[in-house]
Amino acid sequence: MSFQITVLKVLAGHPDGRASLADLTRYVAVLTSSGADWSQRMKRLAARAPGLDIFTSGYVLREDGGWRITDAGQEFLNSIEAPACEPMIAAPVIVVPASPDRPENVIRMADHEARRRRAAA
Repeated sequence: MSFQITVLKVLAGHPDGRASLADLTRYVAVLTSSGADWSQRMKRLAARAPGLDIFTSGYVLREDGGWRITDAGQEFLNSIEAPACEPMIAAPVIVVPASPDRPENVIRMADHEARRRRAAA
């Protein structure tokens, strides 16, 4: 599965998304032997696309002299490379009530005066 993702990546990096079989074989060999970073990345991407078949899905076409990634293949590659949506957690906001010598519509930030004194020193 990660091999097919590698093929998509190689084709996407070529002009017009086309590569001869010799070029494709060479680039795939270089990438698959480049170390743990690449293989881990491809495994993570492959986990987001279980059961992938780049030919049956129409993501890669075999043409005379090589292979070509289709628009659907490029869109698929972009979709699995997009970061997974993570729920956003808002940071808590600490609000200190206004002191009696200030109007109620003024909010005092916690530790603001101490930080100003330290910065001025």
